[in-house]
Amino acid sequence: MPIDAAKAVAAPPRTGEITWSHKDVQLYHLGLGAGVPATDPDELRYTLESRLHVLPSFATVAGAGSPGVISGLSMPGVDVDLARVLHGGQSLRLHRPIPAEGTATATGRIAAVYDKGTAAVLVMRTEVADAEGPLWTNDAQIFVRGEGGWGGDRGPSARLEAPAGPPDKVVERRIREEQALLYRLSGDWNPLHADPEFAKLAGFDRPILHGLCTYGMTLKAVVDTLLGGDVTRVRSYTTRFAGVVFPGETLRVRMWRSDGAVRVAVGAVERDDAPVLADTVVEHV
Repeated sequence: MPIDAAKAVAAPPRTGEITWSHKDVQLYHLGLGAGVPATDPDELRYTLESRLHVLPSFATVAGAGSPGVISGLSMPGVDVDLARVLHGGQSLRLHRPIPAEGTATATGRIAAVYDKGTAAVLVMRTEVADAEGPLWTNDAQIFVRGEGGWGGDRGPSARLEAPAGPPDKVVERRIREEQALLYRLSGDWNPLHADPEFAKLAGFDRPILHGLCTYGMTLKAVVDTLLGGDVTRVRSYTTRFAGVVFPGETLRVRMWRSDGAVRVAVGAVERDDAPVLADTVVEHV
């Protein structure tokens, strides 16, 4: 079996130093569509270094996403075909606000391997800390098609009961035609998001947007709409990737308030609200 669950979980973590500057943060925000209108004070907090706030989802690209999913797929006990790999979900827990510039230690390991029958799920955990202590913990849920069925632990279900009633807020966010080209400069160089020929080989008629770009755009919409633009209120952010997004489309972000959390569902407007992000929760103070 290409995945040895026990060996993968027992493998020693990989540790490395990551650094980022205000330029990395600004580039990430621009890749999410920030800065429109360019002189809007609410947008300047994402684009102007003198008043810069860091959207917590920046944690997914800080240090160019190091150690990263590809690094995790080369861990002991894991030998898989990248063509069978899908990014199934992402969760982020903030231990304190992310500074606009920093140097930290990132420690990556495979925290769990689940047997879903027709697929294996690898939970790739990255814990980041600087000299003052823990900053954030990132979990990427990676589906590897065709690698399940060995009788292992199925793991928890990511599916949540649908929110009751109509959403409290609905906003739409247009994705620019060149947005994937800009977002990939933050570290995800997968040609699936830029090269039409490569996208066709992967089964798409054109390049698709990074799932983590949609993830960041959605968090920005929630922060700006329901959290008063205060990025420091976010405590955790979890989602399941339910479908692809194409540059040029429009995201419809539906939000339901609850005590200490916002439930979110995201669809593609031009495709009859085809699901994009599901089972999405932003916990906050």
